[in-house]
Amino acid sequence: MEEQLSLDFLRVVENAAIAAARTMGYGDRHHADEVAVEAMRKTMDSVEIDGTIVIGEGERDEAPMLYIGEKVGLATHAPKALFPQVDIAVDPLEGTNLCATGAANAIAVLAASDRGGLLHAPDLYMEKLVVGPSCKGAVDLDAPVADNLKSIAKRLERDVEDLVVVVLDRPRHEKIIADIRAAGARIRLIGDGDLSAGISSAVIGTGVHAVMGTGGAPEGVLTAAALRCLNGQILARLVVSKPEHAERLAKMGVKDTKRIYDTEDLAPGKKMIFACTGVTDGNLLKGVRFFGEGIRTSSMILTLDDRQVRFIDSVHLEKRPDIKVRFN
Repeated sequence: MEEQLSLDFLRVVENAAIAAARTMGYGDRHHADEVAVEAMRKTMDSVEIDGTIVIGEGERDEAPMLYIGEKVGLATHAPKALFPQVDIAVDPLEGTNLCATGAANAIAVLAASDRGGLLHAPDLYMEKLVVGPSCKGAVDLDAPVADNLKSIAKRLERDVEDLVVVVLDRPRHEKIIADIRAAGARIRLIGDGDLSAGISSAVIGTGVHAVMGTGGAPEGVLTAAALRCLNGQILARLVVSKPEHAERLAKMGVKDTKRIYDTEDLAPGKKMIFACTGVTDGNLLKGVRFFGEGIRTSSMILTLDDRQVRFIDSVHLEKRPDIKVRFN
């Protein structure tokens, strides 16, 4: 599945990113999301899969979103064809506000697995602690912030003061921010995009050593899919703050609302593909660049079974006979 489909899913995220990038800086987050969704759906329906969206952007009556349970792929047009059955998690535009304002780290994202390989996460908040391969197994979601930072520093053979922790800039994180500062570590506050930050924590050289705080559960599953391929770790727990949250979880079959999920609990699949393309410039990927003879995109494709990490720089040329390709 991975070798066959990874380049097809690359096209899906590239086209979503290009569509979103054309709206960059317009200040209309809804429109940016809408065009990314439509580009992603149109491209995905050309891929030879029998796909089901397990993490999407809404329900059926809220079109044009890719809704949970939606069938995608060529199987929707050829129901008798025997295409691979694939579960898919998408965020056509992770960082809608980032794209709307032209800020860094907006990306188009897709994760795919064999059937049943991605947790069907409700659209709730989730406590998260994300670290890279060197710190796998060294942290505890319920441990004090200072203790986790000491463990991370020890694994990385550096001082706590040398660490950089990414935290979403939200009022709910006031205590975490204070605890990180009291421990002596440095903080990078971000407006949106904890998925991009989570991936960065598992890649050496990005300058991100951990991600802490509460963010969306769907993004947590997408992060877990990437970390399975990168050998990082995410620890997470759903935030149940209202009675209706518990009711919704019960309907989805979640019995233990206090469970701490590890990486493989969130993304247990044996086959996994993670694909993302930069919309705006970020830590890992450059944003979409438009020029007179085409469009340039920067993407990352991860596969679990093949153990491949590919950074792909693509030039999409205009269909004219006088087109020239530049090296840089």
